Amino acid sequence: MNPVVAVVLASIRDIHRALAWVAVLGNAVAGLWALGAHSSTALRGRALWWWTAAAQLAIVAQAFVGVGLVTAEGLDPPEFHLLYGSAAVVSVGVVYGYRHQVEARRHLVYGLAGLFLMGLGIRAMVIGPG
Repeated sequence: MNPVVAVVLASIRDIHRALAWVAVLGNAVAGLWALGAHSSTALRGRALWWWTAAAQLAIVAQAFVGVGLVTAEGLDPPEFHLLYGSAAVVSVGVVYGYRHQVEARRHLVYGLAGLFLMGLGIRAMVIGPG
């Protein structure tokens, strides 16, 4: 293998690993923050929604990097790794799509969604190819 290609593939794998931690920890913080904001108005504000958006976008970015890694290296990742990653991306879309219908309880919904996404990410990391 060409040394440049090997470095690029190693970099993609490193980015995939790093983004996994960003997505898991980011959604953990977003989930706990939103749950706190459900009962305390002092925790509400734009910063919560910016943080939540960044954490959820990290999941989408993680999926794209993962697809690039699988394509570039011709990997055959464990099926459930793909399931958990796909479920996380779909969950982000579902929560975003229903944001107007859950307006009265949006902090609760986004809090639970953040913790759910964190769990999916942890599970995908545990069974993932490394």
